[in-house]
Amino acid sequence: MFDTSLLELSTSALQNNLRFLKKRLRPGVRLCSVVKGNAYGHGISQFVQMAMDEGVDYFALYSAEEAFLLKKQLYNIPDLFIMGSVDNAAVEWVIENNIEFSVFDFDRLETALDYSKKLNIKAKIHLEIETGMRRTGFLHTEFPKLFKWLRKYGEHIILQGIFTHFAGAESRANHFRVSNQINNFDLTLKMFGEEGLRSIYQHSSCSAALLNYPETQGNMVRIGILQYGYWPNKETHVRSTGEKTNLPDMLKRMIRWSSKVMAVNEVKKGCFIGYGTAYLANKNIKLAVIPVGYSHGFSRNLSNIGSVLINGKIAGVVGTVNMNSLSVDVTGIENVKKGDEVVLIGKQNGRSITVSSFSEQSSQLNYELLTRLHLNIPRIIVK
Repeated sequence: MFDTSLLELSTSALQNNLRFLKKRLRPGVRLCSVVKGNAYGHGISQFVQMAMDEGVDYFALYSAEEAFLLKKQLYNIPDLFIMGSVDNAAVEWVIENNIEFSVFDFDRLETALDYSKKLNIKAKIHLEIETGMRRTGFLHTEFPKLFKWLRKYGEHIILQGIFTHFAGAESRANHFRVSNQINNFDLTLKMFGEEGLRSIYQHSSCSAALLNYPETQGNMVRIGILQYGYWPNKETHVRSTGEKTNLPDMLKRMIRWSSKVMAVNEVKKGCFIGYGTAYLANKNIKLAVIPVGYSHGFSRNLSNIGSVLINGKIAGVVGTVNMNSLSVDVTGIENVKKGDEVVLIGKQNGRSITVSSFSEQSSQLNYELLTRLHLNIPRIIVK
């Protein structure tokens, strides 16, 4: 192959994870699949097609750019919702293509109105409410002006949603803050209702909130990391399972990342390996060179502490992870040769390396590692 590594996406793992989610959704709650960040590194066009094949019909992205790219890559895409960035110049394209989008200030609201009138198409908007995240969203003090605007120009929009973002629902350390946000959002919905204004969807629940605050489901949930087979953090895992790893509906990782041995070398005791003096051989060792580095998403922070699987055995990274390659110690692994499969994430011969192990070694969030997987790594769908 021309590529230096490969990502495999498991259909059966996705099916398992969707079952896990649907068991936790209340009747009538719609699942919105979050595919921002290149579907958390899994490949947005590949993952969306897989999810559509399993009946998922609603997807959330971060930006108009992501929506534009997805529209180019796939046909017959169902409902799309842009949660974040839509430059004013892109609002016309978004409305014209029947894409839902968040509105968090009056500037975007007025822009939506202008293009809605121009195109004679109602803009499908989700109003973001600031409840305590302190990032974007309408403040409660802006509600009188907002209500007046909606009554005056409501014929030009469809109020698809009212929503908010929780500031850390994965951790009990944030419980007071998140509880205040829940109360603020409940108050928001009450105030809108008293004004005779109701959206099609009311949503605040993310992956962590679905598990830790199930009462926040509303009539739609925005699920990202869980559908790919990962817990928001270890605490959420423990709270949900009590650290039991044999539950029948446990999450399953969709992704497997593999490469091949590029070269095998002998290094004598007392020699430095790779750039600088990061690793000094304290004995005669055998090295395997792998054509994957930090440009592909294998963090430089894993220098001297990361590991891979070769022939079903753990091989530790030695020396500095380079831009395009890394070296591992295969002294204790028999018959390693050029072309042997190397697993960077996933299983091989009954052993596994997980994204969690990367996180423990380098302090990377699982979200961070996954979204750093390079766009050019081929992603293929397997059973």
